Amino acid sequence: MSDLQLADEILHRLVAQNARYHGKAYLFVLAALNRVLSGLDQPRHISGEELAWGVRDLAVEEFGPMARTVLAYWGIHSTQDLGEIVFALVECGLLVKREEDRREDFDNVYDFEEVFERAYPWGGRLRPGDLG
Repeated sequence: MSDLQLADEILHRLVAQNARYHGKAYLFVLAALNRVLSGLDQPRHISGEELAWGVRDLAVEEFGPMARTVLAYWGIHSTQDLGEIVFALVECGLLVKREEDRREDFDNVYDFEEVFERAYPWGGRLRPGDLG
């Protein structure tokens, strides 16, 4: 089986096990993870909060004001959804977690309406603490 066939099989299995999320949601979270990791000075484990903000930054960069709409179409409505996706990726063996990593690390990192609409960063990055 080729790598592409294996990746396709894994993606189909993920979607079948959790139909709430579109296959592109899993791929987007992996892309955001790669982006966060590539921006580090030294390789290290990243937190759920760091990944959640990485997803937000990539979504705004890729989709602009439509970011929340695109994520919602894929089934992502909150940072808790990001945690569900990450742990599904862990369960299928695509990601590894540390003993202290929990789904709850993704709970309420930010409010989607706040960061994608009310505080939309026209041309800038929004960080924890910027929401007042």
